[in-house]
Amino acid sequence: MAAIAFEEVSKRFGTVTVLDRLDLRIEEGEFFTFVGPSGCGKSTTLTLIAGLERPSAGTIRFDGQPVNHLAPRDRDVAMVFQSYALYPHMSVAENIGFPLKLRGTSGRDIETAVAEVAARLGIEALLARRPRELSGGQRQRVALGRALVRRPRVFLLDEPLSNLDARLRLEMRAELKRLHGEYGITTVYVTHDQEEAMALSDRVAVLNAGRIEQCGPPLDVYRDPANLFVAGFVGSPPINVLDARHFRGLAPPADVPASGVVVGLRPADVRVATEARPLALAGDVQLAEPTGDALWVVGRIDGQQIIGRGQLTDAPVPGTTAYFEYEPERLYLFERATGRRVP
Repeated sequence: MAAIAFEEVSKRFGTVTVLDRLDLRIEEGEFFTFVGPSGCGKSTTLTLIAGLERPSAGTIRFDGQPVNHLAPRDRDVAMVFQSYALYPHMSVAENIGFPLKLRGTSGRDIETAVAEVAARLGIEALLARRPRELSGGQRQRVALGRALVRRPRVFLLDEPLSNLDARLRLEMRAELKRLHGEYGITTVYVTHDQEEAMALSDRVAVLNAGRIEQCGPPLDVYRDPANLFVAGFVGSPPINVLDARHFRGLAPPADVPASGVVVGLRPADVRVATEARPLALAGDVQLAEPTGDALWVVGRIDGQQIIGRGQLTDAPVPGTTAYFEYEPERLYLFERATGRRVP
């Protein structure tokens, strides 16, 4: 296991800056996730850790030692890609054992290590098969096994679940969490799916245009977003953003005019009713969407969208008026111009 430090790390491709002065420390044994929209620099960060790319500026350290000059094979990291990248002509056992074969490990030791990893992943019965004979979830387990068999210092995962269906994603999320608990390898995970980040991580870093907007434990980032970008990206459904004039008795700080403030309100904190409530916003119902045990109601208030949780037994009808009730202490205030959180 290794602690990873980024010191003023930047990465440019020509005139395009992909990472901009990244300062960060990932602790030994931590499950750390970079989350953000496409093009924010997540995957580039992984390739820099792996040594597949070199920083344009700054230093990357493992356990305090610079690794900028080290080739990928000398960093003792293992990477799992979105595409699995299995060798089609090899069996599952040969795919998993291939990194050990490259190291010159004896055949008997390879067999022992492969059997141990396969047992942990529940794929012992698949060892003789070729990748084309496997399902997507089975291929992902093989890719994980090939990375884990090396017992690397750092485990890198680049959107490994995005090709799986919803049920398999949930299963593999649980599997990744279990494996991290068993192996304790420093794990750096990249995803655009904030639900994955929330479920798996010890800490998350929200990236935007190559910069960290906020870093911390997932629930802290969700409950106490630093700015409007973080509030809008972390949370599903995404946070409601409305003009402050809709909320009675709202008092922004003296140095911020009311017209310069927008209000954020989590859909999970909004209760939707078909009858008027004292603290409720009247909105035109656009959609009532049941998702199992929840009903999400989408409405519009003066052209702005609002989403709240309704009752399955009293679902409002599109085209009618519903009342979106909120608790004042659950409101977030942001500067309209900068997105900065207003205390």
